[in-house]
Amino acid sequence: QVMLVESGGGLVQPGGSLRLSCLASGGTFNMYTMGWFRQAPGKEREFVATIPWVGSKTTYADSAKGRFTISRDNAKNTTYLQMSSLKPEDTAVYYCAARTSRFLVRLTAGSSYDVWGQGTQVTVSS
Repeated sequence: QVMLVESGGGLVQPGGSLRLSCLASGGTFNMYTMGWFRQAPGKEREFVATIPWVGSKTTYADSAKGRFTISRDNAKNTTYLQMSSLKPEDTAVYYCAARTSRFLVRLTAGSSYDVWGQGTQVTVSS
């Protein structure tokens, strides 16, 4: 059974940076498309970024483009989300998700992912 554990969240000032990590266990990490989503209080969960299991075509939400970078290290079963130029509106619980199907469709939709982590809180405030 695949499990995902996020880490790296915390409190950061506006303009600062954080790197989130997501460690996968119990499965074949290099065959999974990985995604990051977030949910702010009172709002619906939203897509942030995704990286496929094959190829290098990453995809970002408009809010993340130019500021966030998703990457993966298959040797470490880990995916990362490097966040910079953080804004108060980036405050949310950030979730890592895995899509175990090899088909690369609808990767920005949360429903396309079948394994989720517990989330890590990111707070951007002065």
